[in-house]
Amino acid sequence: MEKIQTAPSAPIVRTDWQQLLPVLTGARVQLRELRHEDAAALCGLLSTEEVARFISPPPPTVEGFERFMQFALAQRVRGEHVGFAVTLRGFDTAIGIFQVRRLEAGFRLAEWGFAIGAPFWGSGVFEESADLVLDFAFETLGVQRLEARAAVLNGRGNGALRKIGAVQECLLRRSLLRGGAWLDQALYAILGRDYVARNARRVAAPRFH
Repeated sequence: MEKIQTAPSAPIVRTDWQQLLPVLTGARVQLRELRHEDAAALCGLLSTEEVARFISPPPPTVEGFERFMQFALAQRVRGEHVGFAVTLRGFDTAIGIFQVRRLEAGFRLAEWGFAIGAPFWGSGVFEESADLVLDFAFETLGVQRLEARAAVLNGRGNGALRKIGAVQECLLRRSLLRGGAWLDQALYAILGRDYVARNARRVAAPRFH
């Protein structure tokens, strides 16, 4: 990984995200806009069978990821989509991705998706990154309902969504084609009121030092 120097800072929140996507900073992770040079790292991490078997197929080549970066930038400028690369603080190498795309005008209804490289599973990277993206979605984009899909067979993905407060609402039968087989998916949602209540619990939780 390429080591870079960083100074402690609070998360940067901007309202002009279509012109410049903010950098979201947590204790261990930093989320920034996807870049052309992220293609090789993300292709290597997200194209493995372990990561890709329960998600929509990622681009199969580095060139495909590069085209996706161009698409994501154009969609962000149009106000349709936001894509963040997940990095560890102090290192500028992408280890995962979060996306939020609008399902109706104004981003009141949106859908998100994410993938983290398998070496970083169970490290807390997902939950901290998800918290940052939730803050951005509800407080900056103005989302009121955020949906996600997870293959029923993907126990890790379902558990991760429940852990951050997503509520399973229904079953989408045979809605994802992977490896020549149709898989059922669970539909999850986080509402604006769910987000507010979760934040209140986080603030009220005792802290131990």
